[in-house]
Amino acid sequence: MTELVHRNVEDGVATVTLDSPRNRNALSARLLADLDAHLRAALADDAVRVIVLTGTGPVFCSGADLKEQRDPDSAPVTASMPDVLTMIWESPKPVVCRLNGTARAGGIGLVTACDFAIAPDTATFAFSEVRLGVVPAMIAVPVLRRVNPRAAAEYFMTGEVFDAAKAVEIGLLNRAVPEDELDSAVRHYTGMLVKGGPEALAITKNLLRELPGVEFAEGLRRMADLSAERFTSAEGQEGIAAFMEKRPPRWVPC
Repeated sequence: MTELVHRNVEDGVATVTLDSPRNRNALSARLLADLDAHLRAALADDAVRVIVLTGTGPVFCSGADLKEQRDPDSAPVTASMPDVLTMIWESPKPVVCRLNGTARAGGIGLVTACDFAIAPDTATFAFSEVRLGVVPAMIAVPVLRRVNPRAAAEYFMTGEVFDAAKAVEIGLLNRAVPEDELDSAVRHYTGMLVKGGPEALAITKNLLRELPGVEFAEGLRRMADLSAERFTSAEGQEGIAAFMEKRPPRWVPC
């Protein structure tokens, strides 16, 4: 059976591609299982420093597979949307979403679980769930951590389509660029990310998630301890030595 997700590794970057254009890369049981497997493989591969999530065709991801939702016994479920969203959100390796096009509903959940998101300026977005009589439930968890609350309320409740410029404005995307600049924009991010220490990047991701909820004085105490620990760590010492010796650190892919 043909895989609905593919993975390619080059120069420390694993590109994981949704490849089910016939149904607009809908989140079928098969696609979720393949996506789960390829994400796990990328996370386990020491040669991979950064993960890029993208798709084929004019649509990045259209959300849930509605045909399967009408017949939930039509395909065995081996991986769940919560599992995939959690894996992306908690990944110690940075995840960059390269939107090849439009995203809808659950597809936007994948976008917001990633650390960075870049889309062509022609892409459109919509939380279409309420118009089907359902709710943007699971995806609300990452979306509400990225998107302006007023905007989230507006688009969750109206289902209105909005463009890439608005997606940047409300915090859904980092950048919207002309289609012919998409790959160079993604390389801009991945090229910078592979220069960071793997441990430092993983810890910084965790810091960004947890620190805003910590009381101010307690946060300073914890961060002072963390700063001292990282300066004396093997990775920190290698980074300092590389800077002083004017060479790339050992973790930068050749």
